[in-house]
Amino acid sequence: MSEIAPPPGDLWDQRVAAGLAFLRGRLTGDYEVDEFGFDPQLSDHVFQPMLRFLYHHWFRTEVRGVEHLPEKGAALVVANHSGTIALDALMLSVAINEAYPVGRNLRLLGADLVFRTPILSELARKSGATVACHADAERLLETGRLVSVFPEGFKGVGKGYLQRYRLQRFGRGGFVSAALRTGQPIVPVAIVGAEEAYPMLADIQPLARLLGLPYFPVTPTFPWLGPLGLLPLPSKWLIEFCPPIPTDELAGHADDPMAVFDLADQVRETIQVAVRQLLTQRPDPFGG
Repeated sequence: MSEIAPPPGDLWDQRVAAGLAFLRGRLTGDYEVDEFGFDPQLSDHVFQPMLRFLYHHWFRTEVRGVEHLPEKGAALVVANHSGTIALDALMLSVAINEAYPVGRNLRLLGADLVFRTPILSELARKSGATVACHADAERLLETGRLVSVFPEGFKGVGKGYLQRYRLQRFGRGGFVSAALRTGQPIVPVAIVGAEEAYPMLADIQPLARLLGLPYFPVTPTFPWLGPLGLLPLPSKWLIEFCPPIPTDELAGHADDPMAVFDLADQVRETIQVAVRQLLTQRPDPFGG
């Protein structure tokens, strides 16, 4: 027997009450921030609602394979990286937040540049991100968190449009070592849609070096339209969680370079195959 939805007026009253409770907590300091700087209350009431507009209405995101995520306990979520601006990480966090709305926030591992940038660093910390290093990754996994890493780094997010959906090298496989040391599974994730949101047509490297950036993108709208050029194109997104890869049987091989390389290569190939399959299911990058 289906549940009867509350009247619209009651829903509005509940939202107003929740909003007032949130404001009261912020004014009185009655909220918690963990050792990494994550502010779950701010994330749930401010960051996630803002991102959901992009997720549902702008990118019209479809998610598959959510059942491959553990309902409780830790896992290392590994995804392809692309799109000039790392919106793929944010959309992945929304997908997991909606799959498990109670207490299952994705903890993103970010590049050093993010945490050296004023304002952005504070926002990243409060939203649950931390520096992509072995120590932080292992501490989060050991405490049962869902941790996400994008091993392609700037090579992936800053590649040109002609290289779209071709996964770049996965660095030295540090993410594999963290999973092996903690015995937690690796969940590969394929993301399609980010490449068309900000198609990078050129990279002005002299300007990038002057500004201390890994790249300076030229897209169909940026820098021609100024700040408006930062608005992403409304591409259609697909996110697929692949079956988890267990690591508990390899826990003693965290310092074995060959074992780490082989597992990293397996994860990369799994994601690449899934990306190709998703592209065949989304023939129109901007279709519904």
